[in-house]
Amino acid sequence: MEIAQQLQIVVGEVQAVRQQIASLNAQVRELEGTIVAVSKQPDDLALHRQMGSILIEVEDREQLMQDLKLTLNQMASAVESMSQREKELVETYDKLKESLEG
Repeated sequence: MEIAQQLQIVVGEVQAVRQQIASLNAQVRELEGTIVAVSKQPDDLALHRQMGSILIEVEDREQLMQDLKLTLNQMASAVESMSQREKELVETYDKLKESLEG
């Protein structure tokens, strides 16, 4: 495969990874907001969780918070992994670009 073709493939991969990172970061921010909202919700008011197309009242708030925090940690880990992948792809891009330029 020619260097120019490899370069185009890497560029496409970098763009895809950056889109995934942006999407994950948006989800992380949304989840962080949800955690704050749940923590501020008075105990005497009900909380609901979406299950499919319906809302179910949450009986165990602590379990809900644990689930939310676990999901947040998993997403943050995914962002970190994707950021590392982006860094590796950019390094590959730079090497290919140098090879192409001579």
